[in-house]
Amino acid sequence: MTQRIEDYALIGDLQTAALVGMNGSIDWLCLPRFDSAACFASLLGNRENGHWLLAPRGAGRATGRRYVGDSLVLETLWETRGGTVKVTDFMPQRDVAPDVVRIVEGVSGSVEMSATLRLRFDYGSIVPWVRRTDGQRVAVAGPDSVWLRSVSRARPAGGEPPPDEGASDEGPSVKTWGQEFSTCSSFTVAAGEKVAFVLTWHPSHLPRPDLIDPFEALEHSVEDWARWAALCTYKGPYRDAVMRSLLTLKALTYAPTGGIVAAPTTSLPEELGGVRNWDYRYCWLRDSALVLGALLSAGYVDEAHSWRDWLLRAVAGDPSDLQIMYGVGGERRLPETELPWLSGYAGAGPVRIGNEAVEQLQLDVYGEVIDSLHVARGVGLTGRPHAWDLQLALLGFLESKWREPDEGLWEVRGPRQHFTHSKVMAWVAADRAVKTLEADPSLRGDVNRWRAMRDEVHREVCEKAFDPVRNTFTQAYGSAALDAATLLIPRLGFLPPDDPRVVGTVDAVRAELGREGLVRRYSTEGSSVDGLPGQEGTFLVCSFWLADALLMTGRRKEATALFERLLALRSDVGLLAEEYDPAIGRQLGNFPQAFSHIGLVGTALALAAEEEAG
Repeated sequence: MTQRIEDYALIGDLQTAALVGMNGSIDWLCLPRFDSAACFASLLGNRENGHWLLAPRGAGRATGRRYVGDSLVLETLWETRGGTVKVTDFMPQRDVAPDVVRIVEGVSGSVEMSATLRLRFDYGSIVPWVRRTDGQRVAVAGPDSVWLRSVSRARPAGGEPPPDEGASDEGPSVKTWGQEFSTCSSFTVAAGEKVAFVLTWHPSHLPRPDLIDPFEALEHSVEDWARWAALCTYKGPYRDAVMRSLLTLKALTYAPTGGIVAAPTTSLPEELGGVRNWDYRYCWLRDSALVLGALLSAGYVDEAHSWRDWLLRAVAGDPSDLQIMYGVGGERRLPETELPWLSGYAGAGPVRIGNEAVEQLQLDVYGEVIDSLHVARGVGLTGRPHAWDLQLALLGFLESKWREPDEGLWEVRGPRQHFTHSKVMAWVAADRAVKTLEADPSLRGDVNRWRAMRDEVHREVCEKAFDPVRNTFTQAYGSAALDAATLLIPRLGFLPPDDPRVVGTVDAVRAELGREGLVRRYSTEGSSVDGLPGQEGTFLVCSFWLADALLMTGRRKEATALFERLLALRSDVGLLAEEYDPAIGRQLGNFPQAFSHIGLVGTALALAAEEEAG
């Protein structure tokens, strides 16, 4: 049976990530990068598309699970009739080759374990050739090879074996065999015994990768994550929730370049059975800029440096060629393709890789980039001489383009419109450029021209995007539809929070786009704005924006209540997808979603600041 999206937990090594289900199955893993082809793709199909199940024989859902402290090391517990067993899953931060480590530990009694490793390269479509060599199983197909080995240890009466003891004949014996183009394993683990499995990817034309000690790797992984978490400067309310979101955002960072993916998955649906299924394994400038803000607010300046440098490399060139998203290395070509052999999560097809939205014009991203660099400069991020040159080029392009319609924040696949949020972000770009030059007159630029642009955009938005009858800003010029992105108007500084037009917009969005207290992006009923059939759930980041707007308009009690309700929607290990359907009580969309966790961090910090201010 298909597991719920929130039944999965995330493990990763800052270059890719895997999803581990409550049943002990890893159902999604792309190697060696976030955007590589998956070798476990049963999340979007069935078990024949690849997975790795490790659990007590005949067991179903685990008894419980948790992350070890402030880390991405996952512990899953099963209580069976014969005893209790714990499985620890993690991906060590790699030196060269990516590893997935799964350690089974007997807690009490004696438990019979079974495992099925079903590798299917190229998104579940290619069955590899598997052979045994040097005591390991190696699976090869085309450019990919995956090595599997096991290490057993028994705990002597005096405690743990020394680190250099390695594999021990005293530990449980692991029997493996081939069955139905899969590698199966069986063993019994008693209290104090441990069995570790290490799965390692390597290019098939290269020699076997170096072996790691899985038990030492576990210690180092916990220490690595704990060391990073200790750098967090936030000590206020909801600290655990904030830290888990920051860890998730860090896990979505591609360490070699500093790029940040929107999510580690593709095609998890915005509606069960629907067609709104997209590939989010890329670096959206908008999402990445907002991640930057969240990390900076918690004291993570190194990540800001890395992202800023990634940005300067990715967008180098003519500003008219700026894309809304790039590959994790800054790649520009992300063609969208459908994979017909995958049925989709719970039958929601098509499954897509690549993203056609890369070709869209989304004018708001210029404002997001300029704003994020302005924020980074404000917290003391060391400047790069060409960073200001980039902002000048982006602003110059925007000056000539902001009056045009675009596809907007939500990258609609319907006709281009004059989206209100895109215009507001053009105002943000001019406003931040003015403020940057005012703070540092040594920088070159025509501040008077930018002030004039800022005033013109502001005047036009207030005239063409505001409905005086309903006292609300609308989604686009001449449209009666609303858009949750207008909740950002006070936070961006476009209008003060106590402006009647702001209060009216907050109330209108809450009333018209609300669903059981949460907020949709926009209405899809009877509308062709996005050019797609079907519906979608409430958008979690928009609900966090509503909490922010309620707080800014003086409704702290309501803001806190909404925020705590959103916290309650997280999975048992603190993760959020893109959307939530209150009618069925399920998370929807790609998972975990950076946008949602950015919203959580932002609202928590805003509530803390309000409390501190009294």
